Amino acid sequence: MATIVMTGGTSGFGAIAAERLTRQPGGARLILGARRPATAGESIPLDLTELDSVRAFAAAVRERLNGTPVDALLLNAGLILPGVTGRTADGFETTFAVNHLAHYLLLRLLLPVLADGATVVLTTSGTHDPATHAGLTPPRHADPELLAHPDRDPGLDPRPRKAGEHAYTASKLCAVLTARSLSEHRDDRPERLAAIAYDPGQVFGTGLAKSLPFPLRTAWSLLGASVLGRPLSRLNPHLNTRAAAGNALADLALGLATPPDGHTYAALRRARLTWPAPSNLARSDELAQALWSHSARLVGLPH
Repeated sequence: MATIVMTGGTSGFGAIAAERLTRQPGGARLILGARRPATAGESIPLDLTELDSVRAFAAAVRERLNGTPVDALLLNAGLILPGVTGRTADGFETTFAVNHLAHYLLLRLLLPVLADGATVVLTTSGTHDPATHAGLTPPRHADPELLAHPDRDPGLDPRPRKAGEHAYTASKLCAVLTARSLSEHRDDRPERLAAIAYDPGQVFGTGLAKSLPFPLRTAWSLLGASVLGRPLSRLNPHLNTRAAAGNALADLALGLATPPDGHTYAALRRARLTWPAPSNLARSDELAQALWSHSARLVGLPH
């Protein structure tokens, strides 16, 4: 029986993936980190806006497993906000802290208990790449100091919505860069580790937009209805249903879909996993190494 640890498994396509993982023939032991109890698997409290909560969750996971290795780690939770004025308990901008820093810390804390041949999936977004023309402000950089403290960023857009979009797309660039760093050989990582940045495409009807203004939340919910979402997904290859996105995430977790050699970026297009090249920034080894090192310093870990 596979042992899987997951964030973002209580709503949206993450909940679909979680249900499927626990209902596989033979089952899987699924441990979910969430603020509220989950309907699938085992729940352990986790608040991604507090790094101390991440540390407590990681310690609880290790205690509960009692030596059993983790076969898959799914870092799926995420959010987008209408600005960058929010700060976490640790003083970091909220979108960057939740989407990147908290998951980076959890990954580092659980690396020692990942199984040989384990899979790590970080949910990203095609919006990290300007070439997708996704409509959101593309990332200008992946500087963790400026993303954690956007008021120090000389290029910060004065328009709150645009600044919020940049915080989101930059955090998703960080996910691709983290997968790139993780895939490199290091002494503290398991053998044959598969690191994947997973872009589910545009998936309406999830909880991602819950903090956006009411009109946007309403449109997001309506477009997520199958009666509207399915026809749209036939017209745009980037649009996917929650079921398609959830099942693809489960396939990655279970090893039913594996990356070709040298690939760490998976993109769901027309409900099929593809393995394209990510953005130009995401292909920078120097940027990936700098993000890994500076993120470690922000969360209080060795580089």
